[in-house]
Amino acid sequence: MNETSIPPAAALPAGALWIRRWLILVGLMVYAMILIGGATRLTDSGLSITEWDPIKGSIPPLSADAWNDAFTKYQATAEYRYVNHGMSLAEFQQIYWWEWGHRFFGRMIGLVAVFGIAVFSIRKWLTRPLLWRLLGLVLLGGLQGAIGWWMVSSGIGETTRVDVAPYRLMTHFILALLIIAIVAWLWLDLGNKARVPAARAVRVTAKLLLVAVFVQMAAGALVAGLDAGRTYNDWPLMAGELVPSHYIEGDLGLRSLFEGRAATQFNHRLIAYAIWAASLVAAWAFRKTAYGRSFMVFAGVVSLQAVWGIMTLLHAAPMNLALLHQAIGVVVTLAAVRLAWLTARPEVS
Repeated sequence: MNETSIPPAAALPAGALWIRRWLILVGLMVYAMILIGGATRLTDSGLSITEWDPIKGSIPPLSADAWNDAFTKYQATAEYRYVNHGMSLAEFQQIYWWEWGHRFFGRMIGLVAVFGIAVFSIRKWLTRPLLWRLLGLVLLGGLQGAIGWWMVSSGIGETTRVDVAPYRLMTHFILALLIIAIVAWLWLDLGNKARVPAARAVRVTAKLLLVAVFVQMAAGALVAGLDAGRTYNDWPLMAGELVPSHYIEGDLGLRSLFEGRAATQFNHRLIAYAIWAASLVAAWAFRKTAYGRSFMVFAGVVSLQAVWGIMTLLHAAPMNLALLHQAIGVVVTLAAVRLAWLTARPEVS
C-alpha cells in the first residue's frame, strides 16, 4: 500500500477548517518571526533596545528627546563602547527599528493567537483537550518573549560582552522551533488525512530523525551566536585540518563545546553529515512502504539544506545566504514533524 492509496477520512466540520486556517496564519507568522530574528542578529541590532516593557515597549520613540534617551541608554552598553563607538543617531535608529520590529511582530503573533482562541471558544468549536493545547501554545509564546529578554539582557548587563550569550540565543531559537512544530502537529491532527499503521522501525526512525534535526538546529544556533560561520570557511577541511586543532580551547576547556568557534562549527558539520546520511539511508530502506515518498521528500530537503549550508560557509555566511540557510532549516524541521506525525500510528499486532 502506498500513500496515494490511503483512504480519505470524513469531511471536516466548519470549525476545524477555520481553526486550521488560523493555525496556518500563526505558523506563517512564527516562520516570519524566526527570519526577522535572524536578520536582527545578522545586522547586530539585538542589543539596541536596553529595556523590556511588554506594554510601553510597543510604542517606539516619537520625539527627538525620546530618541536621544534611547541612544544614551545604548551608549552605556559594551557593544557600543567596543564595537559601535562613534555611531551616529541615524545609524542607531537603523538597528533600533530592526529590534523594535522583531518585538512588535512577536506582540502581533500573541494578539492573533489570543483573538483566534477567543473567537473559536465563543463559536463553541473547541473541545476541552484542544482548548488546553491552544492555551499551552499561547503560554509558550509568552515564555518565548521572556526568554527573548533573558537572552538580550546577557549582552546588556555584562561590562565586556558585546553579544548575547550563545546558549541563551540557542534556547530562544529552539523554543521558536518548538512552537512552530506544535502548530504544524495540531494542523495535521485537525486534518482529514488517514494514517497507515507504521512498523516499529519506521516509527523509531522518524522520531530519531526529528530529535536529530532539533539537536542540529540547536548546534546551528550556537554557531550563529558565536559568528562561527564566518570562520573556518574552507570545506571539507577546517583550516586545512580534518579535526581543528583548537577544538578544545585552553581557556574554555569543555565550555568550548558551547562557546568555542572551532568546536561548535565542527559539531554542526558532523551532525549535518549524520542526518544527511541517515535521511538517504531511510529513504532507500523504506522506499517500498506507505511512507516511502515522505522519507524521500525529507531526504530531499535535507540534501538541499546541506548543499546550501556548504555554500553559505564557503562565502563566509553573508546575510542573504545565512537567512536562507535558516529558512530552509525550518522547512527541514517541519518535514521531520510531518514524517513523525504520519508514522505515529503503530501497527496492530
